[in-house]
Amino acid sequence: MTLTTDRARSRVTDTDWTVLAAELDEHGCASTGRLLTPAECRDLAALHEKPELFRTTVDMARHRFGSGEYRYFTHDLPAPVSALRAALYPRLLPVARDWAARLGRPAPWPDSLEEWLARCHAAGQDRSAQILLRYGQGDWNALHRDVFGEMLFPLQVVVGLDEYGTDYTGGEFLMVEQRPRAQSRGTATALRQGHGLVFTTRDRPVRTRRGWSAGAMRHGVSVVRSGRRHALGIVFHDAS
Repeated sequence: MTLTTDRARSRVTDTDWTVLAAELDEHGCASTGRLLTPAECRDLAALHEKPELFRTTVDMARHRFGSGEYRYFTHDLPAPVSALRAALYPRLLPVARDWAARLGRPAPWPDSLEEWLARCHAAGQDRSAQILLRYGQGDWNALHRDVFGEMLFPLQVVVGLDEYGTDYTGGEFLMVEQRPRAQSRGTATALRQGHGLVFTTRDRPVRTRRGWSAGAMRHGVSVVRSGRRHALGIVFHDAS
């Protein structure tokens, strides 16, 4: 795996971030361009068989999160994961700050990812939250939010590591928005191999008659119909 931070930045730059920010505003999620090659995707998926790279493994059925398995990397991240995280943070930071301003919330995120993570660690959130997920036939993920403590970055990225429709079917990424005094609204997105999907960690700004309010959102994965689905979860805060 030879993906460097400079190469990751080059790939991240290929995404139209103005369009992506507008889609995030409207839907709470938006797709990036290609971030990983098919070979890099296969190499990352294969890391699931190396338990020494992970601090813990979660059996989703055991915890009633759905069905499937995910593993949290240690802080000694594989180069592609570290490179993409560093390249994506400065692109997502303006969106995070804009959302905070609209919602009247603090925006504690510095320009540097390293400084932000140091603040997380100082607050007691010092465990890696980068995830490698695996779903087999019949597996799924219940709707939830990924909030690991008070130090929270409002956006994260999931990258598909297998080819939808060939390596697996079903397993679409789900987002559901809880709308006040109205029925919930859902979206389903098939992850493209090597492409990222940026999505909100907990909510998005929604314009109302009284100004901006927080539209609560949860995410999950639909039932995998066939094959095996791997995904990389890139989170920009660490866990408590």
